[in-house]
Amino acid sequence: MGEASEPAELLNKSVLKAVRLLRELAIQQKSGATASTLAKAVGLSRPTAFRLLTSLERVGMVDRIGNHYVLGWELARLGQKADPYAGLVARVQPYLQELADEFNESITLSAVNSADRLDLVAEAQGSHVVGATSSSLARMVGQQYPLHASSSGKVLLSELPIERVNELLPAELEAFTPHTITDRDVLFRELEHVREQGYAVIDNELEEGLIALSCPIRDSGGALVAVINLNAPRYRFGRDRIPQAVSRLRAAADQMTSALWTTDAED
Repeated sequence: MGEASEPAELLNKSVLKAVRLLRELAIQQKSGATASTLAKAVGLSRPTAFRLLTSLERVGMVDRIGNHYVLGWELARLGQKADPYAGLVARVQPYLQELADEFNESITLSAVNSADRLDLVAEAQGSHVVGATSSSLARMVGQQYPLHASSSGKVLLSELPIERVNELLPAELEAFTPHTITDRDVLFRELEHVREQGYAVIDNELEEGLIALSCPIRDSGGALVAVINLNAPRYRFGRDRIPQAVSRLRAAADQMTSALWTTDAED
């Protein structure tokens, strides 16, 4: 499913290898990493990695401090000019629409931003009228939902240290329905449960009659980069359907990770 891969003859393997090195640098500590460490991490020979890093350094994509490499000043400058979501949305939309058609419900994708918040950047709708969720889910793209009362927010919070969670949450947790979790201790136990099971569910917590479930999308290094979410009215989508839906959301998340971050360049 999804867009077809580019023909192999159109791919430049050196570029793919260089991108693997940049991605690995992005998950290293700020002190960076040596050519040997990077080569081992991405499965390249040291001479190949060193040659690519030297070329990347020449154009500012990486900088070298002693014998350690870090992401470069020119990469940062170009990144500031890029639309952070346009290309992402175009690539993931087919996967979202396939799920929306399969479940006949609303599927959304939220991207993690630099402030440890979620930006809802893409959506797909099934043919059903959204029903009980229409007021909260109409024109969803661009909205941000309360972290403690949304399934996508719970996925995000479950990934963060408790100190950061406390910084992100308001002093008092707002109750959107009688079922909203407003006790911090109860919420922290819920986040631990989300962390263990690998997905989050809200049931009448954000809006009466709304059930939603979310799964993480990770990059090739395992970092959380986005959350995929299914929203449905409670009268149409019972809790007995959660296992099947979670399985499909996870499969779609794996497909998107493969499509967005996996390269097949050989050394």
